[in-house]
Amino acid sequence: MSKLQPTAVVHAALELLNEVGVDGLTTRKLAQRLGVQQPALYWHFKNKRALLDALADAMLAQEHSYSQPKAGDDWRSFLIGNARSFRRALLAYRDGARIHAGTRPGESQMETAEAQLRLLCESGFSVAEAVNALMTISHFTVGAVLEQQAADGDTQAHGGTVEQAPLPPLLRAAIDAIDSAGPDAVFEQGLMLIVDGLAKRRRVLDSVGASTNVDE
Repeated sequence: MSKLQPTAVVHAALELLNEVGVDGLTTRKLAQRLGVQQPALYWHFKNKRALLDALADAMLAQEHSYSQPKAGDDWRSFLIGNARSFRRALLAYRDGARIHAGTRPGESQMETAEAQLRLLCESGFSVAEAVNALMTISHFTVGAVLEQQAADGDTQAHGGTVEQAPLPPLLRAAIDAIDSAGPDAVFEQGLMLIVDGLAKRRRVLDSVGASTNVDE
């Protein structure tokens, strides 16, 4: 039997993930899928967390098409395009948000992170402001997908809409508005709130800087 390759393990794990979800993804089931003994997996991935980190990297590599700034991007167009692409990558796999949550950029993502920070810093953000902007949008995107995939899972498990207790009128109207808009529209509204807030903050900081220069 040929030596087991890490890429083959990751590919099989992603297929299994879509079938059974992250809770059902065990090294025992994965070893059975690959036709090997469990210890063979530990040669490449010392534990399940290491395997999940590799799956998160693979998801982004395969599905995240807007990870780096494109020609003509300003900071706003990049953050919007990047967030939309990141969301699509997480939604491409069952429990994609749960797989990604808690990971840090791997070695393969260092260059990408550097390019993202460079664009924001060249646009007037400090390093701290740039990383906070990127993290805020990343956390929002992961959270939005986590909620969407959890709701989809509940609906599938119960064979339709989950029954709810009677709600107060304003809360009922709010939930109806969100349900009517759908997850795509809700995500877009939240993303625009963040980006518009960053733009407003940039204008305030720029005006303070200009005023300071005049005073000097």
